[in-house]
Amino acid sequence: MKIDIELLKKFEQTLDTVHPERGKIPIEILGYGEISLVFSIKGQNIAYKRIPIFDDEIQVKRHIWAYNMYNQLLQKIGLILPEYDVAFFKDKQGKIQFYCIQEMIAVESVGNIIIHNISVEEVKLLVLLALREMKKVWDFNLQSKTFEIALDGQISNFAVLNYDSQNSTIEENTKLQYLDTSTPLFRVNGKEAMEPELLLKSAPSFLRWLLKTLFLQDTVDRYYDFRRVIIDLIANFYKEQLPHLIPSLIDLANQFLQEEASEHKLSPIEGGEIYEYYKSDANMWDIFQRVRKLDRWIHTKILRKKYPFYLPADIQR
Repeated sequence: MKIDIELLKKFEQTLDTVHPERGKIPIEILGYGEISLVFSIKGQNIAYKRIPIFDDEIQVKRHIWAYNMYNQLLQKIGLILPEYDVAFFKDKQGKIQFYCIQEMIAVESVGNIIIHNISVEEVKLLVLLALREMKKVWDFNLQSKTFEIALDGQISNFAVLNYDSQNSTIEENTKLQYLDTSTPLFRVNGKEAMEPELLLKSAPSFLRWLLKTLFLQDTVDRYYDFRRVIIDLIANFYKEQLPHLIPSLIDLANQFLQEEASEHKLSPIEGGEIYEYYKSDANMWDIFQRVRKLDRWIHTKILRKKYPFYLPADIQR
């Protein structure tokens, strides 16, 4: 992909992480994660994911290797991905600024947008198609002696290929793209390819040791657990304000596990564990955001430093 590094450098020079859309380089915010800001620059067909978590080029090179390998593995097992690339440079303060880059996907084609614009039966079919894409990962894991691949299966991580918002129908032969490859979670002979501690970089420094001790391993492990990934997929329909769909999605998932994924020997999913999972995840996110806001206040008001991460507005849950 053709990347304008000088344009990204100019973007960094005027970036206000509190209001990133107000910088001198006009952008549109597309999304965000715990450690990232996803945006597009006006006039380009590229989605940038800004990930300011690296201390040195050794970390960067390891992550680039893992990122490229993760994309290649997913493509090898049959997932369809957008065109991808990376870019990094040192800003004027000598800090590494790192970007994962993807071909721009039409916003209206992304799963968490589509589910609000189609029928209930089509939502169920879309989720089934996502489950089938996810199963490719765990089918591979059953056979592989070297690699073990993880996946974040939220519906927002899938997009419909060739989606026509004016004639929006989901059918059995609808093809999905998988979008979230910037966190390359896979293991080589049991060892994590990426450096998991990097996932904690957006947490206040005084909390990282506690988060690492209590939560990091379990947080990483859940993306290797097919059943927990399915639970996460369904539980996010609470966040999407579609809780009335959850009972039918549980039935759909259990039928899928019995009829199409029986070789994985996963126990049926129950409604209570979906709700408990969601509440636990929502409470953890709320606490995490509160301490990050405190950390941002300390950085900007007391230390008079730029806070490196973007904090989204409160999410309705």
